[in-house]
Amino acid sequence: MSTDSAMSRRGFVKLCTSAIALVSASPNLLAQPDAAPRRYPRARLVDAHNQPITAERLDTGESYLFHYPYVSTPCFLINLGRPAAAGAPLSTEDGRAYRWEGGVGPQRSIVAFSAICAHKMSHPARAVSFINYRHQAVTFKDGGQRVTQRPQVIYCCSERSVYDPADGARVLGGPARQPLAAILLEEDRRDGSLHATGAYGGELFERFFREFGFRLALDLRIADVRAPVSATTTVVPLTEFCQNQVLC
Repeated sequence: MSTDSAMSRRGFVKLCTSAIALVSASPNLLAQPDAAPRRYPRARLVDAHNQPITAERLDTGESYLFHYPYVSTPCFLINLGRPAAAGAPLSTEDGRAYRWEGGVGPQRSIVAFSAICAHKMSHPARAVSFINYRHQAVTFKDGGQRVTQRPQVIYCCSERSVYDPADGARVLGGPARQPLAAILLEEDRRDGSLHATGAYGGELFERFFREFGFRLALDLRIADVRAPVSATTTVVPLTEFCQNQVLC
């Protein structure tokens, strides 16, 4: 064996040993990249008459729906009536970490999430919605299969996944293995108007298009379900968007 080869091997072994020691000291180096916020085109939230939506116009406990960041991807807009504090550590199903950024508005009570269930992508449709915000107390089984009761949850009656909208849509019970994707909201301090600016957490948009694209095009009467939302997106009460809500 040549001197150069021997030195190369020794160098390689030394490099591997150093790498192993570094990872042993900091295991998080092997973790998946964070699910950092992904910016999408900024869209003003407006009503059916193109008037801006403000925190004061959102009734506490009402489920509102808008589409973002694509014209076919539904989102919940909720006024919880109490502050939703930022900072909760969360993670996606594949282990990517992120932090809940909390609510917006004067009381930080306005939150928005993708309305696509993180389990089997149940979502509000024109005919029916199996996933809804429940402001009053409901009964469900938590992660330990204990029967519990609490208000202010997003409940998917399709497979009984339950999420906490005041805590980044953290999973409280059921088969879902990650929170609902969160929608970034900003409040314009000049007039109080609300804007959607991005999303973070476990996005399911591409999978959603693959599995439901044809039906979405028919249901929403749009040619391109992947078209991004433009400058505005219309907010309506969920009761106006779909004919029936399944409550469990």
